[in-house]
Amino acid sequence: MKIANIDANIVEDMESSDHPSIFETGEGYGVLIMRLPEMVRGAVDIHSYAFLVEDGKVYRYIRDEKRLGEMGDFGALHRFLDSKVDRLLSEIQMYHYDIESLEDTLYEDSMPSEFMAMWLTYKKDVSLINRLMMHADIAFERFIYHYRDRQDIDNMDYADLIEHIGRVADLARSAMEKLDNLHSFYRAKVDERMNRTVYWLTVISAIFLPLTLVTGFFGMNTGGLPYTSDSAGTLKVVGISIVLEALFLLAFVWATRERTKRFVRHDGVVERGRKGK
Repeated sequence: MKIANIDANIVEDMESSDHPSIFETGEGYGVLIMRLPEMVRGAVDIHSYAFLVEDGKVYRYIRDEKRLGEMGDFGALHRFLDSKVDRLLSEIQMYHYDIESLEDTLYEDSMPSEFMAMWLTYKKDVSLINRLMMHADIAFERFIYHYRDRQDIDNMDYADLIEHIGRVADLARSAMEKLDNLHSFYRAKVDERMNRTVYWLTVISAIFLPLTLVTGFFGMNTGGLPYTSDSAGTLKVVGISIVLEALFLLAFVWATRERTKRFVRHDGVVERGRKGK
């Protein structure tokens, strides 16, 4: 098979490494383009493969040399794609393990400081894998359907391969859903910490409010202030401050008693809704 005998538009698709997965047919031949994710040095990389099938022979398009290289029969194509997809299954399983480990850090209240950076990396990778495998699944199904009646194609092997392609897409989608739930839980924990911080800042501000009031009152530069000529004036002002502070704290504790009971710590674990402890 020569390049010159292939439709020019199909050749253009084969030459493009960014072309999505697709199956096209010409006069007496079929072209399968599979754009698959692969792990390279811990990151997701994208590789595009173009195959041409004519009279039961499979050719792979070599982009650097702009020529077709003979691979063999349908079995050779199956073995090539099966090795790629099996590796993807292993990689997507490792993503699930990593995501579960990240989830455990939230449950154990020991999440790393770079949690969001890790979450974004996992989200980007599994989203990309899911998107690429969905397109690959559709293209490969059309390829199988077109050659389903040939005697030299092992339908069982190819059915197994298309099931693996769909499984990779499903696992990537499952990882995306788990990451979404993980992000919701993370936001809940961050909001809870923020609420707790704001609560204690409010408590501290409330404690110093009566003292600020007394200090501001007796610090005015006006005449007629009480205790200005009293030798025991300072002690009396301190006494008034203590009384006001005690009254204010009693009122504050009474007003916030229900909120305080919502957070009870037992052995370092926060339990909500436990009363009477």
